[in-house]
Amino acid sequence: MCFSLLQFPRCKIHTLSNYWWGNIYKLGSTSVGSSKHIVLCSNKDELEGGYSRKWTRRTINTKTGESSNDKLTSKSNTLKLESTEIEKSRTTSIRNKIIRESTSSKSKIETTDVESDQFFIDLAKHATVICFDIETTGLSKDKDRILEIALQDLRGGENSTFETLVNPQRNVLNERIHGISSLMVNKSDVPRMKDLIPILIQYVRSRQIPNGIVVLVSHNGSKFDVPFLKSEFKNCSYEIPKDWFFADTIPLARRVMKSRVMMSNGSKTPIKISLQALREHYGIPLIGSAHRALSDVHTLSLILQRLTYDLKLPVSGLIKEFFNHEMNSSSFFRS
Repeated sequence: MCFSLLQFPRCKIHTLSNYWWGNIYKLGSTSVGSSKHIVLCSNKDELEGGYSRKWTRRTINTKTGESSNDKLTSKSNTLKLESTEIEKSRTTSIRNKIIRESTSSKSKIETTDVESDQFFIDLAKHATVICFDIETTGLSKDKDRILEIALQDLRGGENSTFETLVNPQRNVLNERIHGISSLMVNKSDVPRMKDLIPILIQYVRSRQIPNGIVVLVSHNGSKFDVPFLKSEFKNCSYEIPKDWFFADTIPLARRVMKSRVMMSNGSKTPIKISLQALREHYGIPLIGSAHRALSDVHTLSLILQRLTYDLKLPVSGLIKEFFNHEMNSSSFFRS
């Protein structure tokens, strides 16, 4: 199993949107673009001794008579037991205030408290916003598997970014899309999803504000990233933690870009809201390879800041926007 900590190249872009997000989210002295991150089996080189030193590959070999995946399984089983016990003891008051399971097949939203702006302001005080992105073997959540996952806590700081390849235990036939080959992932030192999930849960919990919620933000997540993640959890006999909520930036992007098109010429020009189109629109430089999880999650974190600035949305307003958009389907609240 290969662990390494490395410093991601500083790429902070000093704009009004950074200032806006920094004030409403209280990022403090650390920023999204200058945070350290954890890399778990990434097949990447590490910069030794800071930015001016040479690149070198560091690998910690843990093969001592048993396979790396066996050790991962043992470690994940231990973490799973710990996670189960911790989960039982964790407070569920915030989630119970937002959503209540009814006797029908669908959950119903409790609107007594959540209609007020103050509710969302109070909720935002204890909310941890994390952008995430995945790469997969294909488009079917039932037939395909996750190949790579990356997360970034928007508060920044040490270890605010997490990235790992995932062993799908099958051949990768769409390497041309993301550049991830079968040889890169079908190895003993790349964790399988069942081994990764407890580590992932533990990482998110380490970033979580006590007794608060976690808002996991992805681009087109409601149709792609979230169904895949839920499917993987289900296949591995895990449940999504009850204090995790999922949000999609597509509705925000559509609002911003639609208004821009109308202001520019008022024509029926098609609205481009892909991650790449938004990156180009905001002039965000590409770091790393496009369609790799870490590169996309860094891009998304910067785009989210620009979108919230353009829409004048503080974190409380952001959560309310997601709530209003997803209220009918309940996908934001039902994990």
